[in-house]
Amino acid sequence: MKISARVRGEWLAIPCRKGDDTIRWLGEEALRRYNKLKPFSYTEQSKSIQLQVAEIRKTRGGAILDKDDKVKDVLDDNDFVSVVLESDKSSPLTGPAEIPYIPEQVPGEYKPPEEYLHLDGNSLSIDDLVRLGKGAYRLDVTKEAVDKVNAARKLLDAILEQNKVVYGITTGFGKFARTVIPKESLVELQENLIRSHSAGVGAPLSPEKTRMLMALRINVLAKGYSGVSLKVIKQLIDAFNASCLSWIPEKGTVGASGDLAPLAHLALGLMGEGKMWSPKCGWGDAKYVLEAHGLTPIKLAAKEGLGLINGTQLITSLGAEAVERAGAIVRQATVVAALSLEVLKGTTRAFDPDIHEARPHKGQSDVARLLRSLLHSETFPSQISDDHRFCNRVQDAYTLRCVPQVYGIVSDTIDFVRGIITTEMNSATDNPMVFAERGEIISGGNFHGEYPAKALDYLSIGVHELASMSERRIERLVNPAYSELPAFLVENGGLHSGFMIAHCTAAALVSENKVLCHPASVDSLTTSGGQEDHVSMGGWAARKALRVVEHVEQVIAIELLCACQAIEFLRPLKSTAPLEEVYKLVRTVVKPWDKDRYMSPDIEAAVKLIQEEKVWDAVKNMVDLYNREQLYETYVFSPTSSMVNTSSPPQKRRRPSVIRKERKNSIDMKDKKMDVCLPPNGQDP
Repeated sequence: MKISARVRGEWLAIPCRKGDDTIRWLGEEALRRYNKLKPFSYTEQSKSIQLQVAEIRKTRGGAILDKDDKVKDVLDDNDFVSVVLESDKSSPLTGPAEIPYIPEQVPGEYKPPEEYLHLDGNSLSIDDLVRLGKGAYRLDVTKEAVDKVNAARKLLDAILEQNKVVYGITTGFGKFARTVIPKESLVELQENLIRSHSAGVGAPLSPEKTRMLMALRINVLAKGYSGVSLKVIKQLIDAFNASCLSWIPEKGTVGASGDLAPLAHLALGLMGEGKMWSPKCGWGDAKYVLEAHGLTPIKLAAKEGLGLINGTQLITSLGAEAVERAGAIVRQATVVAALSLEVLKGTTRAFDPDIHEARPHKGQSDVARLLRSLLHSETFPSQISDDHRFCNRVQDAYTLRCVPQVYGIVSDTIDFVRGIITTEMNSATDNPMVFAERGEIISGGNFHGEYPAKALDYLSIGVHELASMSERRIERLVNPAYSELPAFLVENGGLHSGFMIAHCTAAALVSENKVLCHPASVDSLTTSGGQEDHVSMGGWAARKALRVVEHVEQVIAIELLCACQAIEFLRPLKSTAPLEEVYKLVRTVVKPWDKDRYMSPDIEAAVKLIQEEKVWDAVKNMVDLYNREQLYETYVFSPTSSMVNTSSPPQKRRRPSVIRKERKNSIDMKDKKMDVCLPPNGQDP
C-alpha cells in the first residue's frame, strides 16, 4: 500500500509494502525522505535543528494516530496523513499545529511575476488591483512614498520621546481610550491588539482576494499617514511578493473602526502566528511558511499594530472586484440581450437615436448605440430581421425595447461606484493620522466604511436588474406562446425537457438576489462598549455585492445558451456578423441541444466565457467598425412606427455622433481661422 504524508507543507509518497509497519515508522520515514529530498520548505535552519516527529494525524478530520498501531489497521491504501514536528507544535497563541487538509490542496506549480508595480498611495487603479490579486505584478513603493513614510515615523518617535498621550499609541483602544499604557508596555499593547482582534469566523478569503487586500493595505500605508515604519512596510511587500498569505476569515467586520478583524488576521500571520498559505508550501503554521521563504516575522513598534488594522481595505478590495466584474457583465449582457431580441423577432426601431436624445442620459444613449451596432444595419445586415419585417407586432415587450433605459442606469451606477471605490482605494483610512508636515497627530474618523458600504449596496441593486430582465427574456425564449419556437427549445418535447430547469435555475438566482439586494448599510449596531455607536456593515455589503454579481453572470450565461439554441430553429437564416461571432464562440464550448444531456457543465462553460470577457472580445472590433463606417442611421419598415407619407421611405439621417464630430471640427476650423486673422500681439485690430 502507499500513503501520502505531509511534512511542512510538502507531500511525500511513502510505500508501506503490506502495511505491517507501525505509524511511528511511517512518521520517521516521511521525515527521513523530507531531509533527503530537501524540498522548497527545507531551510538552512532545518540542518541545525534536530527535527523530531511530535505526532501524526489523519489529514481528513485531523484524528491523532497511535504510533504503535500498524499502518494497515488505521489507514487505507492511498490515504493521507500530516506529520507534525516538535519544532512546529502549536502554542496557546497559534492554535492547532496542523489544519485538516484535503488532497486537492496540494500546491501546484507557481511562477512568480517579474514585472513590478510601484505604489505611491495615490494612483492605484481598480484594474491594477484586480491584476495584483491574480498575481500579475510584484510590488514596491515609490521614492516619494518612502520619504513620506520615514517623515511620519520620525514625528511619531519624537512624540513618544516627549511622553505625550496619544490615542492608540500610548492609550488603550475603543472603550479603553482613556487608559494610559506605560512606555515599557507599548510593544506588548500592539501585539495584544493584533491577537485579540483576530476574532473572525467563516471560510478564509481566496488567495486572489487576500493578495488584493494585502496590496491595498500596502498602498494605504505608502501614503505616509499611518506612522508605520518603512521596515514593516518592506516586510509586508516581501511577503506579498512571495505570496505568503495569512488565513483571513471572511466574516467579522462591522466596517468601523475599519475592517479590524480581517486586517488583524492579515497582520497575525505576518507576525508568524496563526495560519498562512503560499503556492509552494500550501497551508501551514505561519512561522514555518515564512521561514520556508527566507522571511522573518514582523516585530511591531508603537502604533504599528493599529496602523496595520485600522482601515476599510476588506470592504474596498472586495468592492473593487465586484465593480470590475460588474463593468464586464453589463457590456456582455447587452450583447446577449441583442441576440435574444434577434431570435425573438423584435424591432430595432425602439433604439432610434432621436428617442434617446430626447432623454439624454449617458448610459441609456451608450446602450442604445451598442444595440444598434449589433443589430440589423447597412454595415451588418440580418437575414433573420429581414424575414419578419412585415409582421403585425406593433410593440415589443419591455424586456426587449426598454433595454437601454434599464441597462443604461446600471452602466451609470457602475461608473458612479467605480469612482467611489477608486477614491477609497487611494485614501488614508487610519486613526489617528500622522501629519508630518504640520508636526501633529490627530484622531479622526476616516476608518468609517460608510462610503464604500453605501456604494456597494447601490451596486447590488443596480447590477441585479441585468439578471431581472434576462430571466424574463429566458421565459420568452423557452415559452412557445412568446417565441413561436419549440417548447423549452428542444425537439420531441416530453421525451426531452430541454431548457425547462435551466430557466428555473435563473429564476432561483434572481429571487435570491432580491434578498441580497437589501442594503446592509441601513443597519448599525453599537460596539466597543458604546464608544463605536454607529457602524457601516460594509463587509457584508461587499460580500453580498460579489454574490449578486456572480448570480448575474450565471443568469446571463443561461440566456446566452438559450438564445444560441433558439438560432438553431431559425436556420438557414443568418443573423448579423457580430451576433454570428457570438454564436460561433459559444459553439466552441457548448454543442447544440438535440436531446437531453447533463446541462450544468454547459452553464459553467458559458459562465467562464462571460467571466473572461470573451463574449465582448468577439464583437468589440465589429462594434468599432460600425462606429467608423456607418455614417447614416438605418431605418427599416416596422409596424412599431408610423409616418404621414408611407409611400416613400424615411430620409436618411446622419448618426448623432457623426454630426457632433463634424460640428466640433467646424468649430476648430473657425478658431484656427480667427487665430490667423489676429495680429501678433493677440489684440483685435
